[in-house]
Amino acid sequence: MIRKLQVGIIDLVSKKPNKKLFARIMNANFASIMPQVIGVWCEEEGHNVTYICYTGKEDLMKELPQDADIVFIGAFTESALTAYALSNLLRSRGAVTVLGGPHARCYPEDALKYFDYVTGFTDKNIIKEILYDCSPHRPAGLYLDAIHQPKSLPGVKERWKFIEPTLRKAPLIKMVPMLGSLGCPYTCSFCIDSTVAYQPLNFDVMKEDLSFLLTKFKRPLVGWHDPNFGIRFNEYMDAIEEVVPENHIDFIAESSLSLLSEPHVKRLKRNGFGAMLPGIESWFDLGNKSKTGSLTGMDKVKHIAEQVNMILRYIPYVQTNFVLGLDSDKGEEPFELTKKFVDLTPGAFPGYSLLSAFGQAAPLNLEYQQLNRVIPFPFHFLDNNHAMNIKPKNYSWPEFYSNTISLGEHTFSWGAILKRLAATKAFIPRWMNVVRAISEEGFGRVAHNKKILMHLNSDIKFRDYFEQETTELPQFYMDIIKNEVGPLWHWLPEGAIFHDQNAYLKSSAKRIAV
Repeated sequence: MIRKLQVGIIDLVSKKPNKKLFARIMNANFASIMPQVIGVWCEEEGHNVTYICYTGKEDLMKELPQDADIVFIGAFTESALTAYALSNLLRSRGAVTVLGGPHARCYPEDALKYFDYVTGFTDKNIIKEILYDCSPHRPAGLYLDAIHQPKSLPGVKERWKFIEPTLRKAPLIKMVPMLGSLGCPYTCSFCIDSTVAYQPLNFDVMKEDLSFLLTKFKRPLVGWHDPNFGIRFNEYMDAIEEVVPENHIDFIAESSLSLLSEPHVKRLKRNGFGAMLPGIESWFDLGNKSKTGSLTGMDKVKHIAEQVNMILRYIPYVQTNFVLGLDSDKGEEPFELTKKFVDLTPGAFPGYSLLSAFGQAAPLNLEYQQLNRVIPFPFHFLDNNHAMNIKPKNYSWPEFYSNTISLGEHTFSWGAILKRLAATKAFIPRWMNVVRAISEEGFGRVAHNKKILMHLNSDIKFRDYFEQETTELPQFYMDIIKNEVGPLWHWLPEGAIFHDQNAYLKSSAKRIAV
């Protein structure tokens, strides 16, 4: 008979203490689904579960489970150092530790040094195996990976005991996380879902969850965590319309422009979709995702601007996502085209990500490693914004950062902010755009990029690190880590700040040799 375990589950929404305005309003809404799923599965096996969603405003040291037999930690790569320190602390208290989430999938070789178990694709059988064994695996942990994503997952109703206390941390906006599908049919070369087959989940579970939410809120808000919402558009909408009275639930989803035709957008509006996050990515590549075919440059800008403005006539909040530094980009043109797009679509909020290679996330990362283009920035900065760990193909570093800063200043100038405010009619979207622009995401990133450019131009050792002339981490970055990890700094395992940026290439070579 399996003994009853005290199970801790920690969802690291934030990598650091953070009490800034946007974090206080929104972080609790970014809770991940899989930690809640694992909580359900552990309880189904008869174990006691303590669930913690760390949003940055809690005292994490005080909230940690004190007598846990085993602790599951879910982390994106930017939170890896916090996760490593937590594992070290919890192990010192006698707990067995498990790492799951994107970082575990992207950097398993590194994570195995600091956890007893590291999981890739995770289904209920993987969790049962861990709970049955529940023993230390040191100095190297045990890697467990299911053949594919789970065929089904516990829905909102089953996860409610973990969702509800998390939503209590959200003072204004309370967004319930839902998932209707896994994987993606598109093959964007930089994306972790590019090689994961698209798989819809059970629509009956989705309908049950939507009906359940109507008993919990006067007007629920649902955030779809699908990598690309609405691939089977009519089936999704039919399911929603079957159980939800017209426009009684607010929805937010990330979708591709190829799916957002005017008839589809009209139907989304009727069903309460108030925010959409389409990916544009590039003016010179990935035309299949935006359904622009061979259009590039200014022709693509005008075409997409017209579509985004059409969407904005029906959907009050639209975030358009771009990746800066793609190999298809060169010169000032990509940045100037994006400025033009910002001017043509004043109601949209642009989201900018720096091209990044997250370990094993995508096959393209092997090519970057083979060409020695990956820089070993500590995981703490791999959030798509605070460091670009791929040496640009067509830019010098000062040139790239100068263009990025110019784009940021244009996008988040007071003139652009006021135009965005005037072009957005709904109250919450209007002020959300302002808060995002003047916070860390807008003003903050411009200021950070200016510091990077200053160091690139004035500090030879700093520039040498970017140019791969040295692997000595600049003190600038070390100081940030020490400050942001805070009280967990002393629990950070020796060597955890550094990792082998070419581990994916080396592990692939070993597999081929075998």
